[in-house]
Amino acid sequence: MNRSMARRRAPASPVKLMYRMYKYILPEVKDELNRLRALAEAIPDEELRAQALASMTSKEFHCQGGGVYAAADLGSRHILVPLIVSLQTISDYLDNLCDRSTSLDSEDFRLLHQSMLDAVDPDAEPLDYYALRTEREDGGYLRELVRTCQRSIRLLPGYKSAQLHVRELVELYGDLQVYKHIRKDLREPKLLAWWDVHQNRYAHLRWNEFAAATGSTLGMFMLFQAACDPALTPEQASGIRGAYFPHVCGLHILLDYLIDQEEDRLGGDLNFCNYYDDQSELIKRLGEFVERARADVRELPAWRFHRMIIEGLLALYLSDPKVRMQDSVRRVSRSLMRGSPMTRLFFWGNSVWIRKQQS
Repeated sequence: MNRSMARRRAPASPVKLMYRMYKYILPEVKDELNRLRALAEAIPDEELRAQALASMTSKEFHCQGGGVYAAADLGSRHILVPLIVSLQTISDYLDNLCDRSTSLDSEDFRLLHQSMLDAVDPDAEPLDYYALRTEREDGGYLRELVRTCQRSIRLLPGYKSAQLHVRELVELYGDLQVYKHIRKDLREPKLLAWWDVHQNRYAHLRWNEFAAATGSTLGMFMLFQAACDPALTPEQASGIRGAYFPHVCGLHILLDYLIDQEEDRLGGDLNFCNYYDDQSELIKRLGEFVERARADVRELPAWRFHRMIIEGLLALYLSDPKVRMQDSVRRVSRSLMRGSPMTRLFFWGNSVWIRKQQS
């Protein structure tokens, strides 16, 4: 990737990034979600319709956060916003379906998540993704999400260089979703066996940290943004993948689990932050992820933009109202916020945005 081009495209200051987000990206994300919401409202099956609508309501901020990659290249946002919103919506919809599934069948979950693999392959033919479950009539909703991704990807001039790495991240994501949603007594054994396959490559991680990293879509979105450049090479795409996975991606999902600890405890759900001996160890490991993520992105062109992604993640999750309701999480939050003026700036901006949305 041409370094001067990368620097010219990506905003290098928090103020410029926040301006682009509030002026351009968040309104366009909202428009795209409204389009998808209208399709979801027409889903014939009551359960599928309920889960599709719930995923857009409770997880809208996932699409808003993913939209930051479109802010890095405003000239390509007409491609990136529909692509990011549609792929994230598939992810959130299927997560809801699997979380609240009438099935515990791993093959059912695997077939559902084939839709994400097809979505990132512009030549794939959509399948009957509901073939192994009772609820099947979605009025073409999931196929439309897949096709939206495919249409957008065909417009990315550098996608051939990124496709292999995108597919790898989507495959890991699908594996995680299968193993974490099967019968409760099988989840940890399957996750640990899966970790055995990958641990040599990520020996400095713990199994729960690797699993958390596979649950992030950020590496995929960054590769989409990089593929807007027709000069992207496979080597550069590999460098981007390595800069994001596992530390940026792992930090993203560990923060998500951090603020959901109490909710998951009450619901009896698996939470990857519960596999540390105590809060001190959790703070230490999260702090290490922050520092490794910051170091990794220094290797990328326009690294200041990626550093803002990291500080924005901290601000996004640590300003969540759930933090205030959990004393232990508040202590972790204070520790992670310490010594980062940029995080505090994003924290303030996100808190203002939350209050505006709630008023």
